[in-house]
Amino acid sequence: MTTVRLKKDWTLGERLGAGGFGQVFAAESPDGMKAAVKLVPKASGASRELLFVDLKDVSGVVPIVDSGEEGEYWVLVMPRASKSLRDHLTSTYALGTANATAILIDIASALAGLDGRVVHRDLKPENVLYLDGRWCLSDFGISRYAEATTAADTQKYSLSPPYAAPERWRAERATGAVDVYAFGVMAFEMLQGRKPFPGPHIEDYREQHLHQEPPSIDVGTPILRGIVTEALFKAAGARPSPANLLARLKRSNHQRAGGLGKLSEAHLGEVAKQSEAERQASAARSATEQRADLLQSASALLDGLYAELSEAILEAAPSAKKARAGKRNGLTISLGTAQLELVPLANTPLSPWEWQAPSFDVIAHAGTILRVPRDRYDFEGRSHSLWYCDALQAGRFEWLETAFMVSPLMAKNTTMRPFMADPGIEAAKALWAGMAEFQLAWPIEPVESETFIERWAGWLADAAQGRLHAPSTMPERPIPQNWRRK
Repeated sequence: MTTVRLKKDWTLGERLGAGGFGQVFAAESPDGMKAAVKLVPKASGASRELLFVDLKDVSGVVPIVDSGEEGEYWVLVMPRASKSLRDHLTSTYALGTANATAILIDIASALAGLDGRVVHRDLKPENVLYLDGRWCLSDFGISRYAEATTAADTQKYSLSPPYAAPERWRAERATGAVDVYAFGVMAFEMLQGRKPFPGPHIEDYREQHLHQEPPSIDVGTPILRGIVTEALFKAAGARPSPANLLARLKRSNHQRAGGLGKLSEAHLGEVAKQSEAERQASAARSATEQRADLLQSASALLDGLYAELSEAILEAAPSAKKARAGKRNGLTISLGTAQLELVPLANTPLSPWEWQAPSFDVIAHAGTILRVPRDRYDFEGRSHSLWYCDALQAGRFEWLETAFMVSPLMAKNTTMRPFMADPGIEAAKALWAGMAEFQLAWPIEPVESETFIERWAGWLADAAQGRLHAPSTMPERPIPQNWRRK
């Protein structure tokens, strides 16, 4: 039997539970006081001060009655609660309006006392304990401690997915609004007997909290339903304050009929509209952030490809000259009268097509242009498009190469055969399922550096020796319908 020596000696008994940042044991002091002792590892990056928050003057918070350290652990000693809200929900399922409201009043009261002082960050039924006849909040400081020991790229492990607000998934600074959001999730769970967002995997929870509207709540008074809906707003600034929650919860116990009852119903309708607007705004923001991340990846991959191509050419042909030129100030490699231009990356607008848009999304575009002196057939080279997009598989972004041609049915031609096109009306027409003046001349295929370098190096060699000519037929290769079409 282990004894932990702090201000008092605490004899540890059975293990009560464990989480990602600590183990909890039943304990008793020599004077017979029964308690729960939490052992929290002294993880790198987290100081003792993150754990120990002085909240003695706040009601509704499980107090720390003793604390200190033991070997490699910080030690927190708390009164032994009779059960957690999770235990209560497991045994009771949906609680009903009256019981749920009473519990929510206790939680909101504690949050109101804490507002502006400390953010819990990990509010959930496991951290709401029944102590001395009321429901109290526990484990303040634990989530701050967890965040301090968790790198940004593993942020997901320092939150509880079913209860985490949208801003937590974005790794933004936590405010009291994250606790209000978790309050809304718990309220929904208590009233409906299920969580608003079911997961089950962490990726599912992220998508649901960021982009999906919670199901409509169909139990409770209009005031109570409005509270839950507003607490689950995607935008942190739109959620009510804990004090507002508390005042309205108390009123919901005495929901009036007549004019005020009708007014509450009307308010609920407006709240539903705002909730949908917040969901749409959150989705748009997430899409913008995702595009920025993808653009950064596209730039790094293209820089690597261009560097590898230019290095291979200059190593094989030391007489080649590298410079900046062209309308887009791309990198050019000249050999004799031939010039290969590596068109720099450009950010693709969100809706660039001006025609029936394909079903995939282009994040960035670039291209390769091989120029030769114009011959008697008005041929002066070939150019290919490089698009960073998810044309082959939804959600999987990669650099793809393709090229375009004028339809044989049209009485015109281009000097570049085939030619590159940025995402726009010409490309949209070529990708369209119907007949149009433009077509694909080269299959949409992933850029594989070895094949890509060998092919363009060969074309440059032919061009430098006067052997690069317009293709006798186009498309030069079969065009499989391998891109995603509407």
